[in-house]
Amino acid sequence: MAKSRDRLDAPIGTRSRFVPRLSIDPEKFGRASEAFARAMGTGGFLIGMTVFCAVWLSWNSLAPLDLQFDPKLTNFTLLTLILSMQASYAAPLILLAQNRQDDRDRVKFEQDRQRAERNLADTEYLAREVVALRLAMDEMATKDFVRDELRDLMRELLAELREGEKPGKHEKGSSPRK
Repeated sequence: MAKSRDRLDAPIGTRSRFVPRLSIDPEKFGRASEAFARAMGTGGFLIGMTVFCAVWLSWNSLAPLDLQFDPKLTNFTLLTLILSMQASYAAPLILLAQNRQDDRDRVKFEQDRQRAERNLADTEYLAREVVALRLAMDEMATKDFVRDELRDLMRELLAELREGEKPGKHEKGSSPRK
């Protein structure tokens, strides 16, 4: 009869392997691929590759046949193989570096979007505060308004004082003030 399993959504287990599985840190590998892609994109790399190919071709074209390691007669097969291998490794590493850059750009875009939202919220808050201050300033008494009110009060007080100084209203020696 078949062996019963408790969980059907999980694999049975790992098989024993003859070759141990490599554990590669993706972050370190990504940094190395970015460094490689960055180095390949420089003028120094292009000049170095040009010099390398020129020396290779010159040596294998001009040197005596017994000293040539990739003769012209075989159409520089070894050089072609080396350049093909370099290109086959370069393309995936460059793509990996581009993917990592895309991930960084995506994170930066999200941070910029959040910063823009915070700036918008702060701007709206400050605009509301400015409106509230303007409304409060409109309700405050201005200097001219206070001056006019004080003048009116002084006129009223002077009018009351003049009425109080009419003859016969106060006894002799008494003052209208109390």
